[in-house]
Amino acid sequence: LVTISGGALMHHKITLTTIPFTLIGLPLAIFLGFRNSSAYDRYWEGRKLWGDVVLRSRNLTRQCLSLISAPQQPCDGVDLTTRMIYRTIAFSHALRHLLRDTDAAADLKPLLADDEWQRFTHATHKTHFLMDRMGEDLRRCMDAGRIDDCLVVALDTTLSALVASGASCERIKNTPIPFSYTLLLHRTAYLYCFLLPFGLVDSIGFMTPFVVAIVAYTFFGLDALGDEIEEPFGTSANDLPLEAICRSIEINLRESLGEKDLPLPFVPVNFHLN
Repeated sequence: LVTISGGALMHHKITLTTIPFTLIGLPLAIFLGFRNSSAYDRYWEGRKLWGDVVLRSRNLTRQCLSLISAPQQPCDGVDLTTRMIYRTIAFSHALRHLLRDTDAAADLKPLLADDEWQRFTHATHKTHFLMDRMGEDLRRCMDAGRIDDCLVVALDTTLSALVASGASCERIKNTPIPFSYTLLLHRTAYLYCFLLPFGLVDSIGFMTPFVVAIVAYTFFGLDALGDEIEEPFGTSANDLPLEAICRSIEINLRESLGEKDLPLPFVPVNFHLN
């Protein structure tokens, strides 16, 4: 419309040069780049933290199987080592559901003893509850003489690292990029692209719509990209595949226990994992 009218609005000619848009466009691009960098930092830190959860879960399983002596006396009908390993699987699922604000019952109930499940449902902080129970079982092993006191430190360090990774994920979830910062970029980008045709029509004529379309696509694309990755623990296609990561942990840990009936790993659907 600006190109057809020659830059006239309500029979009044609006004369603008490209200088204001050059001055505004440069800082706008810098701010968009900074926001995207901040959003990607959050995304990549979340992925590193979940990679650490995978690493610590495997280490904890290895330590339980190799450092806690055998044969072991059953506790409530379940071997303590097996119970700790199953609880580690439950921790990864509980953390995923905590970060996504979803119900963990379907994933966790098969992994916990009945009495522990009843206590779990009333716990305020699910992952903290599971780590407390891990500490209790570790204490039972130490009191029973099934693990040397000096080796307890190694397992406790791994448990503390799992807690630290979970708390760091909560920090990312509970500390979003300030809304006012995002809102300012949204409004500035729209205002810039709305006024840009008035600054270009006198110099490039009929090419104005094409140039404005390219500039708008770039700015709005960068803006949308930041929106997509700034909350890495969601369920959209570009968020972290937490279900696939948790399934991988479950397969690895249950395989370490010698189980054969293992769940199948997730496969990409349309190049995306859950």
